[in-house]
Amino acid sequence: MTTVDTRRAAPPLPGTARRSPAGWVLAALWAGAAAVVALWWTDTGSVVGTAGWLTGGGRIAGLLCGYACAVLVGLMARVPLLETRVGSDRVARWHAMAGRYTICLLVAHVVLILTGYAAQDRATLWHETVTVVLDYPDMLKATAGTVILLAVGVTSVRAARRRTSYEFWYYVHLLTYAAVFLAFFHQLTLGDQFNGRPVATAVWYALYLGVAGLVVWFRVLAPVRLNRRHRLRVDSVHQEAPGVYSVVVRGRHLDELGARPGQFFRWRFLGEGMGWTSTPYSLSAPPRPDVLRITVKALGGHSAAVALLRPGTRVWAEGPYGSLTADRATSHHSLLIAAGVGVTPLRALFETLPGEVTLLYRARSAQDLALGAELESIARWRGGRVLYALNGPRGERPHITAESLRASFPGLAGHDVYICGPHGFAQDVYGELRAAGVPDRRIHHESFEL
Repeated sequence: MTTVDTRRAAPPLPGTARRSPAGWVLAALWAGAAAVVALWWTDTGSVVGTAGWLTGGGRIAGLLCGYACAVLVGLMARVPLLETRVGSDRVARWHAMAGRYTICLLVAHVVLILTGYAAQDRATLWHETVTVVLDYPDMLKATAGTVILLAVGVTSVRAARRRTSYEFWYYVHLLTYAAVFLAFFHQLTLGDQFNGRPVATAVWYALYLGVAGLVVWFRVLAPVRLNRRHRLRVDSVHQEAPGVYSVVVRGRHLDELGARPGQFFRWRFLGEGMGWTSTPYSLSAPPRPDVLRITVKALGGHSAAVALLRPGTRVWAEGPYGSLTADRATSHHSLLIAAGVGVTPLRALFETLPGEVTLLYRARSAQDLALGAELESIARWRGGRVLYALNGPRGERPHITAESLRASFPGLAGHDVYICGPHGFAQDVYGELRAAGVPDRRIHHESFEL
């Protein structure tokens, strides 16, 4: 068990929660989509005949698809404003939704344009497709980009995602950059809205170059600077529970990272074949000037290999990310609800949140309570409470219901509630909290379903 300094954190007082800029970001994104529609509208004359309607629909779908591609990549850029103020989980959901919009618009663009051109030329759909792909400028590259985007979309479908490893999904997903690059050029060479319109062309270039700049800065240059500056290495590995290990990472000037309890980093361990995949793990203790700690449960190939890490292994980290921090607190009373390894960020918050704090920990058995001894020690030190919801002797699961929550926590509606655990668990608990009268603004959670 790793000894952790419990008297370093200085969180803000309740009532100082910062308002999320999510509404403004969404408004800006939809305003951009409206501007794209306006671009098409001002450059489109009267639409005549079936072919005209089909090609017109294909062009507007193509313009919106091009815009959606830029948004899709921008949401992948790990911009700190989005990752720490809006919340990484919400940004991940926006990215998933933008991906679905992009694929739908892409299919609509291809089908409508080819059908419209075929009707206009009085040709078969197959003949028109071959002509467009082989004879039109930049269309071979655009076709390759289309195939890649469709492959990314297929592997992101939930049924397919469950049958593939995280590593495979991760690398296929990275091909989005190549797809967007390949498809970009035909937008300008074939797009009627850009031909002879230098202002529109310049704005489109600015959109894509701006997004590319965000990716290069926040996904390449910033991580390089971070890791050259802080030189992270594995200090030690400790077993906390069956299949659960804590990794202590040591480095230089770690206080400059600005990491907060409740946040996470994306980690690459440059050993044991783990350096090819970046995986998010939360801090399981408040960060110190020379030490960070994560706690990992073996749920896949990457997480299972954590137990094999040796002291001295070099570490590549990106972050900090996430908004599940004390910044959200608005009350002097907090309830933390954790399930399984979801206890890791809440363990750090349990130590540092101001006011009266209670932790409710859901696990299968007492043997599965990772960090249990630390939680009990923190509870004694700060005067908090740790409650457990364990399976019965025959494996029956305890039910966390609105009635049981109200009975166990008087004045629950006035609490800030932090939730972390599997996606289904977090959804169920959220519903029960709302039924128990807890306002949505007081329920804080980050849940990732990759």
